[in-house]
Amino acid sequence: MATDLQQDVDLLRNVPLFRNLDAAKLKLLAFTGERLTYSEGDSLFQQGDSGDSAYVIVEGEADIIINTPGGPITVAQVKQNDWVGEIAILCDVPRTATITATSKLTTLRISKDVFFQLIKQFPQMSVEVMRELAFRLERANRQLQEAAGKLKEAGVS
Repeated sequence: MATDLQQDVDLLRNVPLFRNLDAAKLKLLAFTGERLTYSEGDSLFQQGDSGDSAYVIVEGEADIIINTPGGPITVAQVKQNDWVGEIAILCDVPRTATITATSKLTTLRISKDVFFQLIKQFPQMSVEVMRELAFRLERANRQLQEAAGKLKEAGVS
């Protein structure tokens, strides 16, 4: 058990959002987190679900999939040290995407309450959250521009 706890602390230290936390806070976060394992094809959560936690990818990979009128679209992939599910807990909105394992996947589930306690105790985390969300927004805007360009080339307006 202590080995898993230390592994989780080491993992969290490599996640950009948590890299500036001191060892005691990382240990608390790792201790309160819940390790979950998924098989290929399993979903962590579905688009539209209510969100009560975020997940750090410990091992494996997963697709981020959004449902559209034309069917599901994979918009990104996540891997070790990435985190998902934060939008629902930060904004109190339903899950904005489905996360589906593309290999055996291990995650560390972090509850909304623990996440917000850490932000209150460590305000710098808020800046890291904003940076990550801004990065994701920029990537989404770039993907939209690329899609619009392809539609224009195809004669669809």
